[in-house]
Order: sequence, then C-alpha cells, then structure tokens
Amino acid sequence: MRHWRGPSDRQGYHHGNLKEALIEAAQRFIAERGIGGFTLADAAKLVGVTPAALYRHFRGREALVAEVAFRGYDELAKRLGRALQSEGTALERFTRMGEAYLAFAEQEPGFYAAMFSAKPAESESCSPFWAKAVESGGKPAGNAFDFLVKALADTFPEGFQTVDARFIAVEVWALSHGIATLDAAGQLPKGPGLPDKYELLRAGVLALVHGALKGKS
Repeated sequence: MRHWRGPSDRQGYHHGNLKEALIEAAQRFIAERGIGGFTLADAAKLVGVTPAALYRHFRGREALVAEVAFRGYDELAKRLGRALQSEGTALERFTRMGEAYLAFAEQEPGFYAAMFSAKPAESESCSPFWAKAVESGGKPAGNAFDFLVKALADTFPEGFQTVDARFIAVEVWALSHGIATLDAAGQLPKGPGLPDKYELLRAGVLALVHGALKGKS
C-alpha cells in the first residue's frame, strides 16, 4: 500500500480516481485499526474530500468494506492461480497454494479482515470465496475454490471415490483460515520443536487427505 502523507494528500484521485483512493484508505484503516476502527468521515478526511463526496461511489460504509473484501478475494484467487500454474510436481504446487494463502493473510491484513467480515449481498447465494478472479483483460480467471479443487484433482488423480473432492477442498480452506486467523492473533503456540504455520498447514492438509484416501472402498 502506498504511503499517505496526510489528509491533504489528494494524489490518490487527482486523475479522477476517487473510488480507488477510498478503497485504499479503507484497506489501510482496516489493517491498522480493525474492521470497526474507521468511519466514512475518516476515509474522506484521509483522501481530502468531504464525506458527501463518498456517496458518489458507495451507498455507505458497509458497501465500501464489501468492495475491499471483493478486491481481497480477487487478489487471493490470482495468487492461488499463480501457485497452481507454477513449476514442479502437483504436490509441490498444491503446497505452494497453502503457502500463498497464509502469506496473503499475513501480508494483506486489511483485505483479509474485510473478506471475512463483510456480508455477501442478498443477491449472492454463496461466499465470495467462489467469486471469479478477473485477469487484466477483463476475462474471468477462475476462483479460489476452483483452484483448490483442481489442485486436489491434480495431486490425487485417482480421486477419493466416496468423498467429493469439493468436500475435502472446503476442509482444507477451513484449516487454512483457522491457522491464518490464529497466527494473526498471535495465538499459535511457538517454541523449540513446534512447527511454524506453514509446516502446520502442510501436516494438517496431508492428514485430511490421507484420512479421505483411507476411506476409499
């Protein structure tokens, strides 16, 4: 995130890009203060406009946070997609996806907090985790969940027979989110002989997968 010099710094929208400046300001506030640590007036002050100007782009604070969340899901999907398309064996690519997820949560706390606090719009029937990432050309590039399911299929091509790969994918996502959340809160046990978050995720994922494989008929 770029450095802000103060409330009078209007470089964030001097080309008419006020919407992007507001999203960036909200992302910064969420990262530094938490999801409830800012108001629309705070965001307006940071980019140097009146609160009324925000309503040209967002209906309210909830809509602004929801946009930050959407951008976060989009960026996460792109990172997972890059990991899935990287070099190496299927297992190595699968492992990199887990590493990419934990790194994203650590590096982008503003995005991550917004992603798991903003409520999906009433028109949405599922989590934004399934939302399609968009390439620079505007074409859908897949979504985080699709990438996760594909990684499982590539790594374990024989499948799980009685267990749907999508079920395993949800479990892997839940495990990844739990570890990322505990790490952000400083509540992961640390000390000699204890695994770091990346090792913990790898071990947990392998346990989930091997459990499912043992259930094959």
